[in-house]
Amino acid sequence: MKSYNDYLSIVNERIASIPYPEQPEQLYEPIAYTMALGGKRLRPVLALMACEAFGGNCEQALTPAIGLEMFHNFTLLHDDVMDRADVRRGQPTVHRRWNDNVAILSGDAMLTMATQLIARTGEQHLAAVLELFNRTAMEIYEGQQWDMDFEVRRDVSVDEYIHMIRLKTSVLLGCACRLGAIIADASAGDQQAIYDMGLNLGLAFQLQDDALDVWGDAATFGKEIGGDIMNNKKTFLLINAMQRATGDDALELRRWLNDPEAARVSKVAAVTALYERLGLRELSNEAIAHYNDLALQALDRTSMPQEAREAFAALINRLVARQS
Repeated sequence: MKSYNDYLSIVNERIASIPYPEQPEQLYEPIAYTMALGGKRLRPVLALMACEAFGGNCEQALTPAIGLEMFHNFTLLHDDVMDRADVRRGQPTVHRRWNDNVAILSGDAMLTMATQLIARTGEQHLAAVLELFNRTAMEIYEGQQWDMDFEVRRDVSVDEYIHMIRLKTSVLLGCACRLGAIIADASAGDQQAIYDMGLNLGLAFQLQDDALDVWGDAATFGKEIGGDIMNNKKTFLLINAMQRATGDDALELRRWLNDPEAARVSKVAAVTALYERLGLRELSNEAIAHYNDLALQALDRTSMPQEAREAFAALINRLVARQS
């Protein structure tokens, strides 16, 4: 097994070499801009790691793995328009640097380019990979719709939220892991176990993201702290706050949720303090640890060599403890 940084270098080199047509400039420049912003490249790295862990050649998984990264970034372009997000990875989002129409159309182009890359999987594995990718894409769209539906509801449950982030975020990590296993000709049992590992890692990852949006450092997190609070996003934290708050705490929370003109600094500080009074930082950490443990348990069900299992375990623990 290579190191995470070795896989990351392979992925970044391939992304940097993607050829984009020069015209029309406002279609392709935002794509190149988005792909050059960096990020963890977690999905393609997981695909390459899984492929080699089960005895495959990661070079055979590289092109479809880049397709998954392109697809992931396509979803971010459209999400940023829907969420009115101004910053992504420390830089202006595409709809802010250009405009909404450019972000939507460039996102559409990214989706097609991603599909083209994934379709370059070797013929032996193409049908299975395309079936996996298309099913995953539809689940992600379903998750995004649930997320939007939650915006107008005050009765969202924790279970509904976990289901939503499973679709919106986790299934793509599971897909990446399973894609690598498919190309390595791993057994059906190993494919399912590594998929489950990615799925639970994704849940822990998103819950950590929710926490970092409240308690993180903007300089390392890559976007403004408190965005979820300002947008009244139904996160694990807000849902639990709405269920736990009583008396004056409930009145204060309701006041902030019903004030569209609230000053950012005041609202973020007040709601953060409320979360802490309600013990939500500790509750969040417990949930993150729970899904982290489930990811490690799924990893233990695989037949991959001990060296590979240790590499995945180290990655899981590092991602869940991350600050960005």
